Amino acid sequence: MSITKRSRGIQYLFLCLVVFALVACKSSVQPSAQVTNQPAMTEIPVPITVAPSLPVNASPTPVPAALVNGESITMAEYQAEIARFHAASGTEMATITEKDVLNEMIDQVLLAQGARENGYHGDDATVQERIDQLKLGDQTLQDWLNAHGYTEDSFRRSFARAIAAAWMRDSIAASVPETAEQVHARQILLFSADEAQIVYNELQSGADFGTLARKYDPVTGGDLGWFPRGYLLQAELDPIVFSLEEGQFSEVVKTEAGYQLLQVVERDKQHTLNYDARRLLQHLAVKEWLENKREQSSIIINIP
Repeated sequence: MSITKRSRGIQYLFLCLVVFALVACKSSVQPSAQVTNQPAMTEIPVPITVAPSLPVNASPTPVPAALVNGESITMAEYQAEIARFHAASGTEMATITEKDVLNEMIDQVLLAQGARENGYHGDDATVQERIDQLKLGDQTLQDWLNAHGYTEDSFRRSFARAIAAAWMRDSIAASVPETAEQVHARQILLFSADEAQIVYNELQSGADFGTLARKYDPVTGGDLGWFPRGYLLQAELDPIVFSLEEGQFSEVVKTEAGYQLLQVVERDKQHTLNYDARRLLQHLAVKEWLENKREQSSIIINIP
């Protein structure tokens, strides 16, 4: 099938399996009553260390890497994350830029702030409970912290923020309905504009779309299955396919994949989302939440 489904996006995850195990354990702190039917925790961002505010009489605070609604991401914290980023060289994370690292840190601060605004009340006991659930020896944990550039205090602060950010991410994801407007469609994909126009003319003359689709794709018959808006990799196809009535087919559409003809087989305004589709919509919901939060926030970046 040449129309591929949108990637879930590269997750910026520097934490090893130890921390995944920590965060994956179900939190004893639940979302406020406004959020119901919360799913199991989604992928958790890497714990990011954000320093607490200094007392009024403390020494002047060094220029932070970023200031998010008055909350600092210190230069030391940013540089530590960059070091972990470079340590991931040779993995899929090597495709992430240093700008992406800072943006992920900012996103995590925004999510944690959103969690507190929506009733999250985590504390040191929450972090300790997660650590205790691992049943690791003190030396094993200390060795891991040393290997990843954390002190015990910086890790606890980072982990507490990661738990809060995950709580908010899960709350947003839980708000995505289990049904959505969807279409069941199929396609004919060709790699020549001339051939595509010939097939379109055949359809206009009464040829059966399904028969032609099986001719060009004997394995799947061009069946794309059910999907909601935003699910196809080629975003330009959304307004086209969702404008078609059942049985109606499109004109030839040129995309990166080639020359495509689409037909809607069925439509349903409230069709149950499959697992992958709902996960994608949850990802998009978190992305939209962060975009809106950034617009409403004061974010000062001091990194060139």
